[in-house]
Amino acid sequence: MTREIRVQGKVAEGYEAVREEFAAVLAGERPEYEGRLTAYVRGREVVDLWAGPEGTEDGLFGVYSSTKGAAHLVVALLVQDGVLDLDRAVAHYWPEFAAEGKGAVTLRELLAHRAGIVGADSGFTPEEVADDRAIAARMAAQRPFWRPGTAFGYHALTVGALSGEVVLRATGQTLQEVYEERVRAPYGLDFFLGLPEEHEKRFRPVQPMAPTPEEAALLASLPPQPHSLGSIAFNRNAAEPTDLEALPNSRLVRAKGPASVGGVASARGLAGMYAAAVTGVDGREALLKASTVAEFGQVQSVGHDLALRAHKAYGVGFQATSEAVHPYLGAGTIGHSGIGGSQAFADPRGGLAYGYTRRRYAFPGGPAAENERLVRAVHEAALAAG
Repeated sequence: MTREIRVQGKVAEGYEAVREEFAAVLAGERPEYEGRLTAYVRGREVVDLWAGPEGTEDGLFGVYSSTKGAAHLVVALLVQDGVLDLDRAVAHYWPEFAAEGKGAVTLRELLAHRAGIVGADSGFTPEEVADDRAIAARMAAQRPFWRPGTAFGYHALTVGALSGEVVLRATGQTLQEVYEERVRAPYGLDFFLGLPEEHEKRFRPVQPMAPTPEEAALLASLPPQPHSLGSIAFNRNAAEPTDLEALPNSRLVRAKGPASVGGVASARGLAGMYAAAVTGVDGREALLKASTVAEFGQVQSVGHDLALRAHKAYGVGFQATSEAVHPYLGAGTIGHSGIGGSQAFADPRGGLAYGYTRRRYAFPGGPAAENERLVRAVHEAALAAG
């Protein structure tokens, strides 16, 4: 049984074209589509749209690696406070990390995906994937897959656990606790690193939907390589390989909120976090100083990503979104997308904060293709509005 997909929500004056573009995106989607788009400009919400079954307005989605944006906002706050120093060795905070030639790796190099510890030789168990402390313990003893600092590769399942261990050693609190205390709770954000039981009824599981014929052909063209660097990074070398599509559907993952991939959010929560961080919202000052945003948005790694085998660019803990994804955004844009289709960022020069979530996994994985159309529509409307 099919149904008509109807756009709901609101846009500010001057952003009507964004609603039209969202509706155009839906016209090419399956009837089961559920998704949400929110944007702020200079701290004011200008777009808040959703589509899907009744109740989607309040729905929460697994946002995969968009979680890394929340994790590294915590690191940015601690650097701003002087608690952490990007150019200190990770082993200064966490002595065990120095094993196997990692003693000189700095926090900056770690956050720029340059440490060379994208995964474990024998892979992680499902319980370990959900547990940042377990991953950190394994990585402390792991020999790097390349000489640290000489190259970079996406630490898909490990970077949040590694930075989280540094936070824990420096503050005595988990990264998730600092995030809850300083970011999520004060702003009432629908972006959780550890979903409380009382919000479980709002969670929308990833839909177990077969790929389209085009998607199936693309997936079939990717040969199985369980011991390649990319497979190790995504834990396909484990005895029980990680099913990325189903990862947010695990209550263990949702409850623990691993800082690389375990966040649960709405688009409103994603965009609201970046607005609070970079421009401030509702008349409140931004969480981050302009100098901190500039440092974390400065490109640290650009070129061939050894794990993803593609051209990528990273700042400090964030994707260099304007360099590798949406080049018309302002230089120094910080953000992070998720393999299930989500996208979120803040453009400090344009004052734009953006969040997008969808329920269906974006085959074969990555920020969903429609983000390009939606980001461009929001950006153009913001420019026109001055």
